[in-house]
Amino acid sequence: MPPARNRRTGQSRRAQYGRFFGYVIALGGVVIALLLLLLSVIDPRGFSAIKGAALDTTAPISGAGRAVLRGITDFTQSIGDYFEAGRQNGELRDQLHQVEARLAQSQAAQLENERLRLLLQLRDSATDEVAIGRIVSSSWDSARRFAILSVGSDSGVAYNMPVRAAEGLIGRVMETGRWGARVLLIVDGSSTVPVRSVRDGTPAFAVGSGDGELRLNAIELGVNPFKRGDVLVTSGVGGIYPPNIPVAEVIRVEGDTTIARPLASPARIYYAIVQPLYQPAAVPRSGGGTAPDDEAGPGG
Repeated sequence: MPPARNRRTGQSRRAQYGRFFGYVIALGGVVIALLLLLLSVIDPRGFSAIKGAALDTTAPISGAGRAVLRGITDFTQSIGDYFEAGRQNGELRDQLHQVEARLAQSQAAQLENERLRLLLQLRDSATDEVAIGRIVSSSWDSARRFAILSVGSDSGVAYNMPVRAAEGLIGRVMETGRWGARVLLIVDGSSTVPVRSVRDGTPAFAVGSGDGELRLNAIELGVNPFKRGDVLVTSGVGGIYPPNIPVAEVIRVEGDTTIARPLASPARIYYAIVQPLYQPAAVPRSGGGTAPDDEAGPGG
C-alpha cells in the first residue's frame, strides 16, 4: 500500500526524537537519583563529599543569581526612593512657601502695628489735632507734589492747615472737599517751610526742589552753617506750622548749597494728622500793647 501523500515525515521524526530524548533524560535522572540514594546508604561519607562538590559547584551560580536579584531589588528601591524624595521635596517646598507667606503677613502686621503705635503716641502728644486721615495717594514722582487725604471739611479740615505724621511734616492743605483734601507736599517747588537746626538753632527756609528733596536757604549770609546729618525742625516763624515738628535731615553740603531729605515720605506713610493753623502767642509791647512774638522774623 503506498504511503499517504499528506504525511509529514520530517515533523514526525522531530516529534519522535523529542519524545526519545525526553525519555532518556527522565530515565537518566531516575538512575542518578537511585545511585545517589544507594550511595547515601552504602557510603554516607562519599555521598557527603558529592554533596559538598555539588555545593561548591552551585555556590558561585547561586551567589551570582542572588547578586543579580539584589541589584534588581536595590534598583527598584532606588527608583522608589527617588520618587519618594521628589514627593517629599514638593511637600517641603509647599510648606516653605506657606511659611514665607505667613512670615510676610506677620512682618506686614508688625509694621502696621508699629505705625499705629507711633500714630497713637503722636495723637496723645498732639492734643490739638483737627482730624486723622489715611493718605489715599501721593504724586511723589511727578512734577507737582500733592497727596490726597481721606478727611475733608466735614471733619473740620480747612485751607493751609499743616499735615504731619509721626515721622515728621508732610505738607499743608491746599484744597478741601467734604470727605477729602489735597495736600501740598513740602518737596513741591512752591512750598517753603521756616525751619531751624536742632544742633545750633540756625534758622533757614526749606524750599521744595520738586525732585523729592529740599534746599536749605540760610537767613544769615556768610559761611554755610549746616553739616551733613543736621536735623531740621519747624521754627514756628510766620505761623501755619507749629514749632518743633521734624522736617528733614541734611544729606549733602556743596559750598553754599545744602540739600536735605524729608523725614516723612507719603509713599511710606498710611495715616496723617491734620493740625490747626499755628498762631504764635502775643507778647506785650514796652508801651503796654501786644504784638506777635515773631513780628521781627520773616513770614512763612
